[in-house]
Amino acid sequence: MIKSNKNNLIETYEVIEKGFHPLLIRDNWQVAKLNYLEDQNIRNIKKLDIHFNTDEVFVLLKGKAVIIAAVFENEIPVFEMELMEQNMIYNIPKNSWHNIAMEEGSEVLLVEKSNTHLSDFDHFNLDPKHITILRDKVEELLKNKTN
Repeated sequence: MIKSNKNNLIETYEVIEKGFHPLLIRDNWQVAKLNYLEDQNIRNIKKLDIHFNTDEVFVLLKGKAVIIAAVFENEIPVFEMELMEQNMIYNIPKNSWHNIAMEEGSEVLLVEKSNTHLSDFDHFNLDPKHITILRDKVEELLKNKTN
């Protein structure tokens, strides 16, 4: 939902539906919101994403999420990840494989080059072995951070 004040000097944006929603798109940048959806649950993550022309900024607004990055060594993904803190800014540089694991009810703000979601991306499908490795690492991180 977009609201503007009387003179259109202040715009406010709100979205509560699940999924990825570009809210504010300008010439060279966009702000989007990612609300939890089943595809982002750690049990359902099966791929990594990459952007070739933009960094991507993530800010956890609500809930619990793990930001995931990976490099490939001998065609094998090597994962790095962090349990996100609310209101901390996380940047994934362009040309970096990444994804985000979210718990139900989580909300993340994203900032990136405009229209990245339409054309500047590719996916790498993880094989079952690496899905299990990723899932175990995320679950271990969540467990260690809550104890």
